[in-house]
Amino acid sequence: MIIKTATFVKSSGKWQECPEPNIPEYAFIGRSNVGKSSLINAMMNHKDLAKTSQTPGKTQLINHFMVNETWYLTDLPGYGYAKVSKVQRKDFEKLITNYILNRRNLVNLFVLVDVRHKPQAIDLDFMQWCGESGVPFSIVFTKADKLKPNAVIKNVEDYKLELHKTWEDLPELYITSAEKKEGGDAILDFIQTTNDFLIQNNVSFDE
Repeated sequence: MIIKTATFVKSSGKWQECPEPNIPEYAFIGRSNVGKSSLINAMMNHKDLAKTSQTPGKTQLINHFMVNETWYLTDLPGYGYAKVSKVQRKDFEKLITNYILNRRNLVNLFVLVDVRHKPQAIDLDFMQWCGESGVPFSIVFTKADKLKPNAVIKNVEDYKLELHKTWEDLPELYITSAEKKEGGDAILDFIQTTNDFLIQNNVSFDE
């Protein structure tokens, strides 16, 4: 997929305030400081489309971007650790949960995982919840440039072994590096293929 246009649409504090759900939507989520904004910017070939920060938990709203005038890319608040109060954290969790379960045009959720770390319970629990809730998702390993290739492969295999304890079939897996702009094209190809399928089958998101 060639990115011709990528523009910010709006930030929403409630899922009901999100843009009209009339075109395919792909959301990105992960633990705070997983490199989500950097990956989005690399994929969109836009230096500061999504706001990056050294402070975990910076994204606190649902941010929508229109890509090629045909689909939405959604930047969701991070889950897990963030320098916010427990009340705020619960509000974030409620915001994320309600969005994922109620956004009818959400085609796929990309769950970002830092490939440098061993499988984390918080990521595994979130994926388990997605599976039990019937939410289509893919796993995106980030920051592959921070490790040697063999270490990346080993950590991904460790993740697969852990997932196979509860999953018979694994979701799509992507290995990415925002720094080297690697892996993003594969994600965009998946989105393009999925959008083409939706068009060919006259899929409508209208109620």
